[in-house]
Amino acid sequence: MNVAHLLVRSARLYADQPALALGVNNVAGYAELGDRVARLAAGLAARLAPGDRVGLVMKNCPQYVELMFACWHAGLVAVPINAKLHPRELEYILDHSGARLCFATPDLYPAVSGLAVPGLEGAIEIGSAHWEEIGRTEPMPVTGRCGDDPAWLFYTSGTTGRPKGVTLTHRNLMAAILNYFADVDTITPGDAIIHAAPMSHGSGFYMLPHVAQGGLNVTPESGGFEPAEIYALLQAHRGVTLFAAPTMVKRLVDHPPADSTHLKTIVYGGGPMYVADCKAALARFGNKLVQIYGQGESPMTITCLHRNAHLDIAHPRHEERLASVGPAFTGVEVRIADAADNPLLPGEIGEVLVRGDTVMAGYWNNPAASAETLRNGWLHTGDVGCLDADGFLTLKDRSKDVIISGGSNIYPREVEEVLLRHPAVSEVSVIGQSDAEWGEIVIAFIVPRGPAPDTAELDALCLDNIARFKRPKRYLMVDALPKNSTGKVLKTVLREQLS
Repeated sequence: MNVAHLLVRSARLYADQPALALGVNNVAGYAELGDRVARLAAGLAARLAPGDRVGLVMKNCPQYVELMFACWHAGLVAVPINAKLHPRELEYILDHSGARLCFATPDLYPAVSGLAVPGLEGAIEIGSAHWEEIGRTEPMPVTGRCGDDPAWLFYTSGTTGRPKGVTLTHRNLMAAILNYFADVDTITPGDAIIHAAPMSHGSGFYMLPHVAQGGLNVTPESGGFEPAEIYALLQAHRGVTLFAAPTMVKRLVDHPPADSTHLKTIVYGGGPMYVADCKAALARFGNKLVQIYGQGESPMTITCLHRNAHLDIAHPRHEERLASVGPAFTGVEVRIADAADNPLLPGEIGEVLVRGDTVMAGYWNNPAASAETLRNGWLHTGDVGCLDADGFLTLKDRSKDVIISGGSNIYPREVEEVLLRHPAVSEVSVIGQSDAEWGEIVIAFIVPRGPAPDTAELDALCLDNIARFKRPKRYLMVDALPKNSTGKVLKTVLREQLS
């Protein structure tokens, strides 16, 4: 069940199709990519044994695809690491994973090469003579792997402590690929995906279904997300898919009008897409939006709000569905449970539990956390939500983000949705602040769109739409909201600003 066989198959079926591009320039076809990966794998296998871990500290680049598949081809475990982490965080992940070797792009190599990690044989700079030497070997056949063998160690963001290594197996990855075809989108040879979001995270997972069907993996020359660059790439490539955080979609919508004819699909996820922003994106791009909800422990594969649901304006609960994250993926079970893991009825709010072949094998070298998160055979996501009668999941918030004021639960997203209706509010994030009388009070951080909105107007807007106790007690105007590399608002940072 080695996922490396996907590339072997595509190298035969789609030999002349472009496989990798840097900006507007194609840099490798599928036959060439297949050969290159088999040679890199042989070079790696000469130094490492099946099951060894290989760290990737790299910004987005075509070599990311080469290395991921070379690791799997050689029976190794890929450890893609967020390139924006502090060197001490990189050091921890490389040490915790037991990485034997690490690859880094030139911009990150100086920091990585200076790390002191026991067991790490060294760091190799992409494009260096050492890198080229590894690929100058005779190609090797794919190493046999079982479905339950680790393939990808995905390190969580660590917002509640040290990051944990999510162990994703070859079976997990194969299930996620099949879920993509069943619920997200179809791919035909020559279609493209633009990797503007980090390939160490969600965009990297979508490399897999595109390789499986002869799609083109495009890396922007900037290595990241710039709206003008994305629109330019849409002119050069066809059948384009983009995986984007909601904040990235918003920036594309706010960009001056540009041709998006070749845009096929925007898959968005990784944070809340507010209804107003969703409607604006539909007006700009048409019926091209698909929302996914997942987390590292079940990557990209818990629920899916298909494009048909986005455009079904005749449905009596269309607005509610736009605020949801859709029904469970094919072959994935989702239920809502109380604190004792008892299932709740439609409409009742509790923790989101998940099970299926997409759910991780466990946390790397952390049996206690694995047992707690996977207890009773279900992945406990830590997210709070409810299911409607049709099985559509609406997320309320992370359990740690729920505000309890005067004994009542307040879900920040509900307040944020209301505040975003004000024309002078560009972005908003709502958190709780400790209060001696109420336990917590509601605080709203607002990024204005031009002049700051009048707080009396914001109060009135809230009082017209939500219960009085949910209304923010304070509105703080800020130039920007703190976000991580995937576009998620860092509420922990906002809480620190209040302390």
